Order: sequence, then structure tokens, then C-alpha cells
Amino acid sequence: MSITIYHNPDCGTSRNTLAMIRQSGVEPTVIEYLKTPPSRERIVELVSAAGISLRDAIRKKDTPFDKLGLADPAKTDDDLLDAIEAHPILLNRPLVETPVGTRLCRPSEVVLDILENPDIGPFIKEDGEVIINAEGKRLV
Repeated sequence: MSITIYHNPDCGTSRNTLAMIRQSGVEPTVIEYLKTPPSRERIVELVSAAGISLRDAIRKKDTPFDKLGLADPAKTDDDLLDAIEAHPILLNRPLVETPVGTRLCRPSEVVLDILENPDIGPFIKEDGEVIINAEGKRLV
């Protein structure tokens, strides 16, 4: 099984998502998108495969979103792609591709919906939130 995660190791959501993938028994291809940003074409492919709009894939918190005026509805997808190209931190993460599907995994447990083996056993997020209890029941 091939899984790719567009990952930021400084992001707790991204770390939790990566941990769930690994706990499913798969070592994914990890792309640290701030070091190796995906191309415009790749971003369009990922967003389309995830079934979201490019606007939905833009991160607002701790980014130049406001400074660049990206909330302006007159901004086109090309404008948004230009901004992401110049500031990769604007691409929301983690984006995960599996044979089952592609998702923006916010919250991180969304990844369970696209894993071939979602029965990963107990899982507790870094912040202490129980996602799967000791009996293997998904709580969220």
C-alpha cells in the first residue's frame, strides 16, 4: 500500500496523522512540504482529489493570509496558487493520499477514513484526546 503525507513536523495535527498512518502498519512517503513544496499542478490535483476547493486548502492561522488579502472573494484560484507558491505555509496540512482516497486531515482522525487498515488499535493524540479506546472503539 502506498501512502503519501504532505507533512509539517512542527504541526501537532500533522504529527498525529503521521502516527496513525504508521500505527496502521504502513511507512508512508513523507513530504515536508515547507522544504519541498508541491507544484501548482500537484496542489490542484490534491485539492481536487480531496473534494475541496482551493480556498478550503488555504491555511489562515500563523500565515500571511490576511496580509495578502486572500479573503477577498475576487481572488482567483491562480491568485491563490501564486500566494501558495510564494508562501508554502499557506497550504493547509496534512494532506494525505492513499489508495482509498485523498483528504485534508483536519482533524487528524480523518485519516482513518482513507486507510486500508483503519483498525489501528488504541490511539491517543498528543494533547491527550482519546481517538480509539483500549477496546478498539473509535470515539471521534
